[in-house]
Amino acid sequence: MKKIMIVEDDRKIAEHLRNYIEKYRFEVIKVTDFDYVMETFRQHTPDLVLLDINLPSYDGYYWCRQIRKESICPVIFISARIGEMDQVMAIENGGDDYITKPFHPEIVMAKIRSQLRRAYGEYAAKTEERVLEREGLHFFPERLELSYAGNGTSLSKKEADIIESLLERYPRVAGREDLLAKLWDDQTYVDENTLNVNITRVRKKFQSIGIEDAVETVRGAGYRLQVSWTKEDEQ
Repeated sequence: MKKIMIVEDDRKIAEHLRNYIEKYRFEVIKVTDFDYVMETFRQHTPDLVLLDINLPSYDGYYWCRQIRKESICPVIFISARIGEMDQVMAIENGGDDYITKPFHPEIVMAKIRSQLRRAYGEYAAKTEERVLEREGLHFFPERLELSYAGNGTSLSKKEADIIESLLERYPRVAGREDLLAKLWDDQTYVDENTLNVNITRVRKKFQSIGIEDAVETVRGAGYRLQVSWTKEDEQ
């Protein structure tokens, strides 16, 4: 039985969603203490999360980022915010879909089914866990993990997307446009510095596992992965 976690502070809406979703034989976990969203997530390991934006203490964008540090399960935002930038922010912070309030419960169920099919069902990959390996570097896309010479680190979803592109192109250059297309559906909303910030984070991840100068900037083209330079080699 698939598990759906609801993070919604409006009790009537949360209860309405719970009752409706349970009719379709899903197990529903309803968050009640919004200071402990991640504790609830870790305890129940849901297959999908329905997430409001306006929440006590921290907003839904924050909680989606926290989830993405540990999981790639589908996250559907449900919010009264109807602005385009709200939807862009939801996707950029790791969301998979966006539903505006007021909503029809059948629309919610259709989107839940769609995301579950993509992640686990008929549209999901039927292969064993993927591992990309280059020069002793191991990348686990499904786990969001990277390891080298016995050292490992966890990744955010965007860091993992960048590293996957670099590994797939290695030793060739991964173009800036290609990276932007992989990370964001609509490049017109991306600030020029956004990719640079994420590349910096990726470089720090490589440094944490012992690889210095891992991502080379190729002017006018993009970025190239350098796996051979390690801290041990420099000593």
